[in-house]
Amino acid sequence: MEAGTLHLHIHSIYCTPKRPFRYHRSSSPTFPRFSISCSFQSEGFKGPKPSRNLVADWVSNNDNVARSLPIYVGGFSLLAVLFNRTVSGIAPVADASSSQSRADLLALGLAVTNILTGLVWLSIRPKAISKVDPEGVECRWISSSLPDSAISELEWFWQSLSAATCCRSLVVIYEESCICQIGVAAESLISGEAENVDAKKLIQGTLYRGIMKSGAQSYLANLSLYPGRSELPFLPSNTQAVILQPLGDKGIVVIGGDTIRGFSTADQAWISLIGDKLDATLTKSVTGDALMTPDKGR
Repeated sequence: MEAGTLHLHIHSIYCTPKRPFRYHRSSSPTFPRFSISCSFQSEGFKGPKPSRNLVADWVSNNDNVARSLPIYVGGFSLLAVLFNRTVSGIAPVADASSSQSRADLLALGLAVTNILTGLVWLSIRPKAISKVDPEGVECRWISSSLPDSAISELEWFWQSLSAATCCRSLVVIYEESCICQIGVAAESLISGEAENVDAKKLIQGTLYRGIMKSGAQSYLANLSLYPGRSELPFLPSNTQAVILQPLGDKGIVVIGGDTIRGFSTADQAWISLIGDKLDATLTKSVTGDALMTPDKGR
């Protein structure tokens, strides 16, 4: 009996038809959706704000008061010491054995030091740097013996410098000859026109030889302080700053500015790059034989 029951149970397990599995495929997978609220879209981006130095701002806005402040402090301290000496009943003559007298002498010394400091601050002020109008005549001369490509390059060089920097004078010496003089030049005492550039004399000077020896750019930030100023008589007499840019080992570019320290570090680096570009163009298109042909009026 038990064997029959077990047989029927096994038969029902293996013979009962199973329902096929059904897979429901969706056209696109479904993912959980999250609602993200962007607060910066409504409130705006909030980055770190630069810190402000209130003391520095006050000093820059009240320069005269800040320079006079030690005088006021010293004067008030001096009056306070004298008033204290008067009302304290101490003898007006200083006594070295009295501690009060020694303290008063020290306070008087500090007060006088403050007054002198304020006087020094008022007498020494930073010199305001401003542009000047070059004193000379306008000049625009490029050697006619140069090819068109070199002339176009020199004109682009001048236009770029005059537009982007404080350059007001430009002189190019190449292959021991002056091939370009543009901008404001010194006025000749004889003809009243632009002073001619004596390339031979410039090459023999210390400025040119120093540039050729180092092969690097030289920046004279305040031209009036340099004795080599006399080697550049073709520049206006009130030229403020000069950059001497070498053109390989064949020449030099003299750039005169109208502002003391007017050429920034970025300007100097950029001038060095476009100087290399000018040198490459002149090397390809200019020959020594072409420069030997003198121009009329030069």
